[in-house]
Amino acid sequence: MTESPRKKLQIGEILRVEIEKVAHGGHFIARHEGAVLFVRHAIPGEMVEVEVTGVEKSFARANVVAVIEPSAHRMQPPCQYAGRCGGCDFQHIDSAYQRTLKSDVIAEQFARIAKMEVEVVVEEVSSPLHWRSRFAASTNSRGEAGFKAQRSNEVISITSCPVLIPEIDFPTLPIDQVGADKRIEVALSSTGERSVASMNLRTGRTEVRAKPTLIEGGKSLTYTAGDRDYFVSQSSFWQSNISAPEVLLDAVLDFAKLQAGDHLLDLYGGVGLFAGAALPLVGPGGRIDIVEGSVSATDDARRNFDGVANIHVHTGDVAREIKKFKRADVIVLDPPRTGAGKPVIDNLVKLAARAIIYVACDPAALARDTTYLNEAGYHLEDIRSFDLFPMTHHIESIALYTPREVS
Repeated sequence: MTESPRKKLQIGEILRVEIEKVAHGGHFIARHEGAVLFVRHAIPGEMVEVEVTGVEKSFARANVVAVIEPSAHRMQPPCQYAGRCGGCDFQHIDSAYQRTLKSDVIAEQFARIAKMEVEVVVEEVSSPLHWRSRFAASTNSRGEAGFKAQRSNEVISITSCPVLIPEIDFPTLPIDQVGADKRIEVALSSTGERSVASMNLRTGRTEVRAKPTLIEGGKSLTYTAGDRDYFVSQSSFWQSNISAPEVLLDAVLDFAKLQAGDHLLDLYGGVGLFAGAALPLVGPGGRIDIVEGSVSATDDARRNFDGVANIHVHTGDVAREIKKFKRADVIVLDPPRTGAGKPVIDNLVKLAARAIIYVACDPAALARDTTYLNEAGYHLEDIRSFDLFPMTHHIESIALYTPREVS
């Protein structure tokens, strides 16, 4: 018996579908006459009308244009640009159910990629609004500032964004000094200092970062986490949720169980957030090595730990730099969204650490790297996940791996 041919969908076609479940990346799954659709702005269980916006070989993309049978979890989005701006793709869903869906995504990714059953409750961290202390935006050809539409270079002009801390919301920014077709980077420090920088962008297959021009503020800002202050340059990474550094520090240190004299290897260590909190725990007899690819971040780390004899900062590709180490008691890694990958994991496990703590912003990459760690003799002992990015599909997870006992 031959399978019925899948319907060939057309861009612009309007379909009535039932939403099945959430998918990784902020989409929801629906089917129409054998065709799989990845739908934005939906909720599982809803009956909706969608417009097809893209057709790929094995699936189609679509946006909700009408809700026929709404979910009990559907709410009025707090932002007037919902559905147009490419940012907060979950703001039509009540906050508690957003976290439930994120838990479902983590479980699905681990089941599909790592072939493991994982149950995790995504923990609330902050208010769903006014949590973001760092962001990037763009200006259009008229010099109006805003965010890009989903899967587009079109800049949606924004007058106010409800997830931004009010002190850095659009009405407060010197947009008139930025100009047309620019990227804007804005940050607010723990002390209330503000940095606003702009740069040119060349558009094409990739966006090329140009040298930033400071419009307001200094070259670095001061952030406080734990009992330390950190200098963070305009080009260096720092968590955007104002509550995130403290939350992540507490979770990482709880998993690490650092002891006096330990050697901590801090991979993708940035400006030294985790190293700074670990320093008093390993004590003067311990050692901390920060490995980071960003020159800006490692320059900041050297400034942050100037005069500290047992913290060593290494600038370079992690996959290359990790080969220089022979052992470590505890390893913390906080890679970019693409994850660490097999070359890093293969070298990491050779160091025979008693604990590996993996900070991840993508559950698919975390599940993939969990498979590599499991194959190398480390098992997933615990995992916590945090809603650091309310109103969006993004999730932050922290996983603890320990050597598997040999029977």
